[in-house]
Amino acid sequence: MIRVHVAPRKNLRSVVVSKKQPPSPALLPLKDQVVEWVHSLQLEIIRALEAYEPEIRFGDTNWERPGGGGGKTRILSRGEIFEKAGVNTSVVFGELSPLMSEKLQVKSKDFFATGISLVIHPRSPKIPSVHANFRYFEQPDRAWFGGGTDLTPYCISEEDFVHFHQVLKEACDTYAADSYEKFKKRCDEYFYLPHREETRGVGGIFFDYQTGDLQRFFEFVKRCGGDFVKAYLPIVDRNHDKPFSDREKKFQLLRRGRYVEFNLLYDRGTLFGLQTKGNTESILMSLPPEVHFDYTPDLVSNNEERQLLEWLKHPRSWT
Repeated sequence: MIRVHVAPRKNLRSVVVSKKQPPSPALLPLKDQVVEWVHSLQLEIIRALEAYEPEIRFGDTNWERPGGGGGKTRILSRGEIFEKAGVNTSVVFGELSPLMSEKLQVKSKDFFATGISLVIHPRSPKIPSVHANFRYFEQPDRAWFGGGTDLTPYCISEEDFVHFHQVLKEACDTYAADSYEKFKKRCDEYFYLPHREETRGVGGIFFDYQTGDLQRFFEFVKRCGGDFVKAYLPIVDRNHDKPFSDREKKFQLLRRGRYVEFNLLYDRGTLFGLQTKGNTESILMSLPPEVHFDYTPDLVSNNEERQLLEWLKHPRSWT
């Protein structure tokens, strides 16, 4: 009797299907997965913010970096709710300058970096400013993730601060039981103005140079980025219709000065972007459109301002 071997039909079907469908994102190189994700998240956040501004859309600017790569800058200006909002992505590659190689303490000059960076400055002082950044950096011999998000308020609302931190804690708990406390502490340490002896705001989470199981950490990064809308927009919903006083507006403009000081003096993303010849306008989009730099301003004119300053001097737990 002659035996004829027939390949299982299931295997044949899988071969045919694989030729017709694009590869799964999980099968792409990690850097390609991150690029795909940051562009998707950019669109998601822009759509969510534009829902608050029916008369204004984000402007589109694409730029190219001389050494390789470029970015997509998306800015909304003069909105009724958001005085200025920027949601930018970049994909850059090439060679690091000797100065940047020294700062990063790397041997190879070749690099690839991609990420999303956003900053929102609302018109009302009742709504905090917010920042978020998620980035991936790769060289021939190593790669890492960095990023985080933090809240900069101008009026006290413990309910809002607790909500923001609770959403971040829930995201962190999916990665490791101690990651929220660790990343919150790093956030308070990073967003600190030593010449003022105070933090920029009430914090959030911050991490950098995260190596190890990069695919697993990327899942955590995606959770954090995906939860941004959940963390921030309920705060906008609760506060955008609340009236505010002239003093509260003045206090917002004065505190924005601290925001500018940090970003120009200490922020690693700003310095990296400028020193790698990124798009200057896109890098500085984080700066608020209006700010007051009064000489020796009074920033503790009432109990609420004094309480906020106390929290900036001595960061507390919000969960």
